Amino acid sequence: MSGRPDPTSASAEVTRRPGPTTRARVGQMRSGTLHERRDDLATEEPLEIRVRSGSEHRTVAITMRTPGHDFELAAGFLYGEGVATPADVASIAYCTDEDVPPQARYNTVTVRLHGPLPDLPSLDRHFVTSSACGVCGTASLDALRDRRPPAPAGQGPLVSPEVLYGLPDRLRRAQGVFGKTGGLHAAGLFTPEGEALAVREDVGRHNALDKLVGWAMTTGRLPLDDHLLMVSGRTSYEIMQKALTAGLAVVCAVSAPSSLAVELAREFDMTLVGFLREERFNVYAGAHRLTP
Repeated sequence: MSGRPDPTSASAEVTRRPGPTTRARVGQMRSGTLHERRDDLATEEPLEIRVRSGSEHRTVAITMRTPGHDFELAAGFLYGEGVATPADVASIAYCTDEDVPPQARYNTVTVRLHGPLPDLPSLDRHFVTSSACGVCGTASLDALRDRRPPAPAGQGPLVSPEVLYGLPDRLRRAQGVFGKTGGLHAAGLFTPEGEALAVREDVGRHNALDKLVGWAMTTGRLPLDDHLLMVSGRTSYEIMQKALTAGLAVVCAVSAPSSLAVELAREFDMTLVGFLREERFNVYAGAHRLTP
């Protein structure tokens, strides 16, 4: 006996790192006959985000997400909520604390900070988040004004309608996991010329944007004031809040915005485009950034 764990044993299974897709057997009805086949599902598992300074640590969020780019998700979430800037982060790693069971190691991320743990009263009300609704009870517009005053009019890139027309297709072509499952949202970062720089997917559209912002944060690209954001689905207040915090002035979506998303866009001089499909779209705010 070598003493090494059997890779086929139950203990090896519980510490398996989850992937973005899960294989399942499903029934498919065709012409009145039920056929069994294999299918790929978008994986949905919890992710606990912790912050640590010295021997102190605190859980700040638990979100249901699609595994993959977990460190970016943690970084983007903390940045969007005003908890940590790039200069605050010393390291990001999966958690090996004794209170975390082996089967949860890859579902728990610890962000180690250079300084002391910040005061986090604003997160107490939305400790648990979900992939469907994002963070519940996020800061009001008044609190957002305190964190970031409105930007002077005219900042941000100018963009042509022709560039915008091509964004949905370019976003979809970059969605590798969506192509397998048909069940993921996406957030894509583009240049004013329409070049895709990064695309992130998740069962939660807010998580997809956190991953994208986390990518920009960990690669030294913030703020994103000369880029375009394209998201699948609708634009909510949370999407606009996260985009604003990252410095994005142009946000596009294939579906409709909420009333508060439009209010936020107008308040902070952001360009908000909705129903972007088939060479047409609606402009809800910031039309001055669209070139003739």
